[in-house]
Amino acid sequence: MALPKLNVPKYKMKLPSDGRTVNYRPFLVKEEKLLLLATQSQDQEQLIVAIKDIMAACTDVKDIDNLATFDIEYLFLQIRTKSVGESVKVSLTCPDDNETTVEVDIPLDEIKVKKTRGHKTDLKITPEVTISMGYPSLDTFVTMNFVGDENAVGVDQVFEMAGSCIRTISDPEQVYDCADVPKKEIQDFFESMDTKQFTMIQDFFETMPKLTHTVKVKNPNTNVESDVVLEGLASFFG
Repeated sequence: MALPKLNVPKYKMKLPSDGRTVNYRPFLVKEEKLLLLATQSQDQEQLIVAIKDIMAACTDVKDIDNLATFDIEYLFLQIRTKSVGESVKVSLTCPDDNETTVEVDIPLDEIKVKKTRGHKTDLKITPEVTISMGYPSLDTFVTMNFVGDENAVGVDQVFEMAGSCIRTISDPEQVYDCADVPKKEIQDFFESMDTKQFTMIQDFFETMPKLTHTVKVKNPNTNVESDVVLEGLASFFG
């Protein structure tokens, strides 16, 4: 006699980037196990495959590779929320002494994607030249949340992200599709920028939409209450 099949609840949400409605369900134990094994391996390629397979199994999104990082983070968070509960405990360091840690209960259902006013994808770096940028995708999501330091965004990382995210470069005569331009030429293009122009690239990444939530923490040793801003998916499961 066959064992009974368990019904898995299904939910709907809207992607932050374009408002598209997505259907999703919680993780199953086999998917949590797959994610755990991939995370323990610290192998980026294995993690990308595992997360892509899990997202494909748990959602009806067909273009996972093309989703922006913040879409993937928010969708992943919703799946985790329905899987582990509406809140999670994380350990945070009190800002007033930078050493005391306290455990804080984070309401996952209150975490939203913050959009910065004035953020734009078309960057006019000279009166004649405009760069059109896209957002980091699945491989950057994995690096930032599972195998990298989500707080470290140095010049080299910006160069690498910019090279993978630049869509077009246009001047009065032509629009250059960067998918057809060798990586070395794109890198040389970025290296030819002056500081002000490159700062526009850095600002694009610093102001792009991101998961964020502010919590209050009270240091038990000093009784000082401080605000701590959490950003990025990894902050909510650290």
